[in-house]
Amino acid sequence: MRASRRLALLLAATLAAAAPAVAEAPRRVVSINLCTDQLAMMLAAPGQLLSVSHLATEPQISAMVEEARAYPANRGQAEEVFLMRPDLVLAGTFTARQTVDLLRRLGIEVIELPPANAFADIPDQLRTVGRALGREARAEELVAEFEADLARLRVDLPPVRAALYYPRGYTTGSGTLADAILRHTGFSNVAAELGLDGGGDLPLERLVMAQPQMIVTSSPYPGASRAEELLDHPALQAVREEAGSVEVSDGGWICGTPAVLQALEVMGAARRSLAEVRLTELDGPR
Repeated sequence: MRASRRLALLLAATLAAAAPAVAEAPRRVVSINLCTDQLAMMLAAPGQLLSVSHLATEPQISAMVEEARAYPANRGQAEEVFLMRPDLVLAGTFTARQTVDLLRRLGIEVIELPPANAFADIPDQLRTVGRALGREARAEELVAEFEADLARLRVDLPPVRAALYYPRGYTTGSGTLADAILRHTGFSNVAAELGLDGGGDLPLERLVMAQPQMIVTSSPYPGASRAEELLDHPALQAVREEAGSVEVSDGGWICGTPAVLQALEVMGAARRSLAEVRLTELDGPR
């Protein structure tokens, strides 16, 4: 009997030693990219996230300013990140290569996320960060909520031609998250019609000649810049007066996170408003 018991204990110990070790969730996580900042804040367990990038508290570009203020800010420098003793760093594929490479040479795990260019990328990024943080269940909750809200915010109206127009004449065309937001809310993208794939500049003359029915531009930054002066050009103002116009915060357009729902809410309301104006015009005076 004792021999059998010893054999059973030996077998159990052998199986335990042979079983693959379950990776322990990181306890000290630092994010150095605006988009991974937001994913980490949505997914991290209490006390797990140590720091987010300083961009996360910039109202013009961040969708989670108030949440970000609860964390120490970093500027993405390898030296400052290393001194935080992280066991995981979250970065973007466009994060400075020297920072990412140096952190990896110092033995720190770095996970890089590419920019999201479609709604389908958002669940993928939630799941990627969820796995990295050991928060898979929370990631699945957020994915389910996002997909339900995405379906709810679809606007089933004939497309109205819209132009995204930012400082310096920058715009985004096909294959971008901004293009997906427009198409989901009942708009077509003038820049895509003109053959632009990705981001680039759209000369004001071409914008005026395209005669969009909606101009979408960003909220102005504090102070003044020559890049923003273009948005005050009389020709653009004339187009904005003739067409519809909406001013948006960039925070809901930049990152592949559920924050895009904010942009969808704004653009959906703008499209329905245009539809109401059109109905009023068709109805005419009685």
